[in-house]
Amino acid sequence: MKIMLSGGGTLGSVTPLLALAAAYRKNNPTAEFVWVGTKSGPEKAIVEQAGIRFISITSGKLRRYFSFRNFTDPFKILFAFFQSRALLKKIKPDLLVSVGGFVSVPLHRAAYFLKIPTWVHQQDIIPGLANILMAKAADKVTTASALSVPYFKSPVEIIGNFCRDLQFDDRGLAKSKFGITDNAPVILAMGGGTGAVRVNELALAALASLPADWHVIHLVGLERAKEKYEQTAKTRKNYLVYQFLDKEMAAAYAASDLIISRAGFGAITELAALAKPSIILPIPESPQEANAKFLADAQAALVLDERKITGQELAKIAVELVNNNQKKQELSGNIHRVLPIVSGEKNSEIISFLCHSRPRFREDKLRREPACR
Repeated sequence: MKIMLSGGGTLGSVTPLLALAAAYRKNNPTAEFVWVGTKSGPEKAIVEQAGIRFISITSGKLRRYFSFRNFTDPFKILFAFFQSRALLKKIKPDLLVSVGGFVSVPLHRAAYFLKIPTWVHQQDIIPGLANILMAKAADKVTTASALSVPYFKSPVEIIGNFCRDLQFDDRGLAKSKFGITDNAPVILAMGGGTGAVRVNELALAALASLPADWHVIHLVGLERAKEKYEQTAKTRKNYLVYQFLDKEMAAAYAASDLIISRAGFGAITELAALAKPSIILPIPESPQEANAKFLADAQAALVLDERKITGQELAKIAVELVNNNQKKQELSGNIHRVLPIVSGEKNSEIISFLCHSRPRFREDKLRREPACR
């Protein structure tokens, strides 16, 4: 069986699909995956590290606001459609799966015309335009939350969200991987896959107001230069800075007493799976605000407005939360409860159904044949 995954531009549409692939491979080791993403996004290295072949195509974006690129990107999208059509005819995948990203839109449209089964999964509470467009012709549309269902006209199944395996049972060993040998609290600050400037600035500014013996593991993002953060690390031994963590991410979560994060649903899902207390800083005036409200309403995280706080205030809130065991337990329990994780069995059930649900026309053959063998 050959399954094509698509998405990119940010890591929000990447890590969930890598989780799906890893879970499916456990029971179907002969399954072959190929990934289609953007030329300039951060996904290529991470996808290839997972042992998945990566192919890039042209990416254009339909914006719901004025931009001069609205005059040129339609031509990119048209070119990407013909690229996608040729690619699909060459690779002949049995199924195409995406959780978003405009690089996926022409690919799904081409798959529709070639009668290749497609599956679109919605993570964020409010769908982006890419998923709205792809869902119209998709064979399967699923969501992580019931709150997303009204945005789609096609039938939708609520299944929760995909999450990679991040279990790390030995916290002492996890801390030692970062050179942490004492019992002082550890804060993990995540700027996101590409790097959120404001989150990074707040995390750096908070250092001066945190207890001197506390540890901070700071992920600044793949697209952010880390030189100024490394300069700070030279003067503060308990401050560790990385652009991104892959295999070490499970250890970073396990070592941490508190997480500071954006409100992307991929990150939220990992926090839910591991039941981690967190401070959430959503991107203002973006779909992340709905994700953050979902957590705030469930009392599953502390949600702050990055425009209204300083690094000193962030540090004060973090210290109060770390020292409040009852509040940490409440947040941990609630976030774990409100967001279910898709099981490997559910992945297999959906993939098997889609691959065998209808015949597919191969343009290189003058007959119909089952999609999966």
